[in-house]
Amino acid sequence: MGCFLTNSSVGKKLVMSISGCFLVLFILFHMSMNLTMIFSREGYNLICEFLGANWYALAGTALLAAGVLVHFVYAFILTINNYRARGKQRYAVTVQEKGVSWASKNMLVLGMIVILGLGLHLVHFWSKMQLVEVAGCEYATLTLDGVTATAHPANGALLMAFTFSKWYNVVIYLLWFAALWFHLTHGVWSMFQTAGFANDTWYPRLKCLANIVATLIFLGFAIVVVVCYFKSGEYFTEMANWHPAH
Repeated sequence: MGCFLTNSSVGKKLVMSISGCFLVLFILFHMSMNLTMIFSREGYNLICEFLGANWYALAGTALLAAGVLVHFVYAFILTINNYRARGKQRYAVTVQEKGVSWASKNMLVLGMIVILGLGLHLVHFWSKMQLVEVAGCEYATLTLDGVTATAHPANGALLMAFTFSKWYNVVIYLLWFAALWFHLTHGVWSMFQTAGFANDTWYPRLKCLANIVATLIFLGFAIVVVVCYFKSGEYFTEMANWHPAH
């Protein structure tokens, strides 16, 4: 079984599909959690506090990191193998589109952009939240529009308002979400294709499903970023004195 997953093309694509499915589910969860920020800053912080540096959150973070690593490594290996076998045709499909999508020909590049965006996201949030709790470091002091607050690791709403008060962060994140959208429009249906669903009947349905999922994810994340930008001062002031219940 191990040789099948590491040596055969089908096995590698299966690993890509499984890890990709796991990552899509996590992204949907993360998006849903972020949307809470718009309706209830305290509710969002309670979720951040619940996750925090608890053992289950740390285990989940480690599992997520492993999933990202596996997905990226196998994507790189498959791209190199496909390039050697078929030249510039990166992803072979059982049902051909009338015009091969731009995303399907640039999955590795899009994936690298997504990884770089993830790295920036870790710097902006994970390093100031869960990592701070684990390391036992001092909390950061943030100032916005003359209001100064101590950023407790669980005060994600404060950190969100501060981060997206800067227009360039908003632009960078929207570009990141756009790259993720392109990546998912091909990746979601390709995941089902590997499982054997890509026939003449299911192919257009899966393409439609991939576009819907990718668009929901893009809009869900983008709305939070844009709203935080326009209401950053209000949100920051509202959460400046927030502290965990315990």
